Amino acid sequence: MTTIALVGNPNSGKTTLFNKLTGSSQHVGNWPGVTIEKKVGKIRHNPDLQIVDLPGIYSLSPYSPEEVITRDYLMQECPDALINIIDASHFERNLYLTIQVLELGLPTVLVLNMMDDAAKNGLQIDTSRLSELTGCEVVETVALKNQGVSDIADAVRRAITRRSVRPVRYSAGFEQLLSDIGHAFGNSIPAEQARWYAVKTAENDPAVLEVLPATARPKVETLVAAYEKECKDDRLEITADERYAATEQFGKQVSFRGPALRRSASDRIDQVLTSRVWGLPVFLAVMFGVYYVSITALGGPLTDWVNDTFFGEWAIPGTQSFLESIGVDATVTSLLVDGILSGVGAVLGFLPEVAILFILLTVLEECGYMSRVAFILDRVFRRFGLSGKSFIPLIVSTGCGVPGIMSSRTIESDSERRITVMTTTFMPCSAKLPIIALISGALFGNSAAIALSAYVLGFVMVLLSGIILKKFRQFSGCSAPFVVEMPAYHWPLPSTILHTTGQRSWAFVRKAGTFILLACVAIWFFSSFDTSLKMVEDINDSMLAAFGNAVTAVFLPLGFGQDWEFTVATITGLLAKENVVGTFGTLFGLGENDNLGLWDQVGAMLTPVAGYAFLVFNLICAPCFAAIGAMRRELGSWRDTGKAVLYQCALAYGVGLIVYQFGRFVCYGQYGPGTVAAVLALSVLVYLVAAKDPLKPFRKTEGRPHLAQETVR
Repeated sequence: MTTIALVGNPNSGKTTLFNKLTGSSQHVGNWPGVTIEKKVGKIRHNPDLQIVDLPGIYSLSPYSPEEVITRDYLMQECPDALINIIDASHFERNLYLTIQVLELGLPTVLVLNMMDDAAKNGLQIDTSRLSELTGCEVVETVALKNQGVSDIADAVRRAITRRSVRPVRYSAGFEQLLSDIGHAFGNSIPAEQARWYAVKTAENDPAVLEVLPATARPKVETLVAAYEKECKDDRLEITADERYAATEQFGKQVSFRGPALRRSASDRIDQVLTSRVWGLPVFLAVMFGVYYVSITALGGPLTDWVNDTFFGEWAIPGTQSFLESIGVDATVTSLLVDGILSGVGAVLGFLPEVAILFILLTVLEECGYMSRVAFILDRVFRRFGLSGKSFIPLIVSTGCGVPGIMSSRTIESDSERRITVMTTTFMPCSAKLPIIALISGALFGNSAAIALSAYVLGFVMVLLSGIILKKFRQFSGCSAPFVVEMPAYHWPLPSTILHTTGQRSWAFVRKAGTFILLACVAIWFFSSFDTSLKMVEDINDSMLAAFGNAVTAVFLPLGFGQDWEFTVATITGLLAKENVVGTFGTLFGLGENDNLGLWDQVGAMLTPVAGYAFLVFNLICAPCFAAIGAMRRELGSWRDTGKAVLYQCALAYGVGLIVYQFGRFVCYGQYGPGTVAAVLALSVLVYLVAAKDPLKPFRKTEGRPHLAQETVR
């Protein structure tokens, strides 16, 4: 089996090319020890060629987890060949990674992707000259249209046979330094990779320095120190300067830019979508449209049909009638119908809304818009102690909080990363969407504005938390610069949309059919029996009611403490947010024969203000146990995790208190001791936000060397 590694910049078309090359033969997992996705597959019609899709990176310098994974894989696994995919429309910028790939000395195929965009931009690349200078096979492709993809397998075979890769040359002084370092390694490394190890040693890569023989280290340190003194700069800056200079000179030899055929559509669109005036309002309008379609216009009617007709009129009554007709015990019938079918059905009833939301978010991600949003929000986030890079975990969290928390690993600044870990679950994930849809449908006529307000609330809580937490020494670190790739807008592939939506939706269904099912069984048991394990006729006599009534006073100031069912649903939601709706389904049922149904029950028991306070609390408070476990892994200790959970719960309670108490005063003219408490809570929140930051003068900006030179479109 010949193993080929696929290397390239983010948004260079690497994923599209991988999918085109492998088709259905690919399998997906995670890299050992991290949650970054690992994809492996066999090239179509070439089962002896296995391709490994490495994470998208800008450099092989180990600054981010993706770069570490790629560097370690190339060092330790040493694949038979490399495919370096290059975005031809941004040729010179992609060359910064290419010149590092060539230093590995492995058989390499250079795939110039998006050649159509390069031509539109007036960029011409001499592929013959490029192949001559690098010794590599060069293939021109437009992966999105499947042009040139079939030529890659043959190019790989020729590259393995030729083995004639030639690295790009640096300045004479730096080349001499690399030669001296290479001799210091002796026979401890493969000869064809001596240059790679020499450059990484000059760069002070810790993993490479471990390979350097101990006896040679003093000599190498002397050589590098002398060169630093000669250049009057440190080794990181020197290496970066050499790479950028080599990239510029090499780019001039193989490419030139003529007049563009026309101004690109992406540039014209970005004049509006990334402008300081219109960028944020357009983003809010787009998100309103997303929630309007997924909850009001299309998702709402579908969810109503699934809940009211499929479950309410067909599945639940039909199952109950069938079980009774064959003489199944009443207790077992109650378990299957009231416990499992009603509870799980209440969650699955929202699958249409969840799936539509996933489709729309995937379209926004794949077409390139979300990269612009990260750029827009960087201006906002930086004012609140965060960076635009924190936006990426927030967007991931709209699907699930667990990968959202783990994706914060790409944030270089430790303080920003820890704040992001603590706050990313404020965003409404797919598990919270049923709660949003339930409150919106039961109390606000399926209003998309309620759904959008939940999304905005998550952002506001993240920003306010950034201000508050940065004032504590534990979170007072430096800010990291933010670089984001903004690819040209393009139509997303239907296959990609369906694949991504299918994966996310199936995860929602799988959770409902496993963890939520068990929770619904437990809720049914405790709501059907009393402490003497006798089945009760009135649910208010059950163990669950006794527990709920014992703690329901805690939520009285928030407006939903009058009924123990809401207290129990809130507490079970700590296990998994879907349990909130699942609990209601078990307690209230979905049928319309002998009860009011879920929507009507909730609407009859809560006022709109209390319902919105219930929504606010469940959106902000501690996430599910799985997300808390992810927080523990990222924060490093249960002590810090406990503080984070306590902060989330306290903030949720305070904001819920403010919403309900001020809401009922404005809407109904009602006030009381809770109103005083709400005033105090608001005063504390305002003080924490407005108080002077005592650590601000001590902060500096940190980041990777020459980050400003990593230009983006």
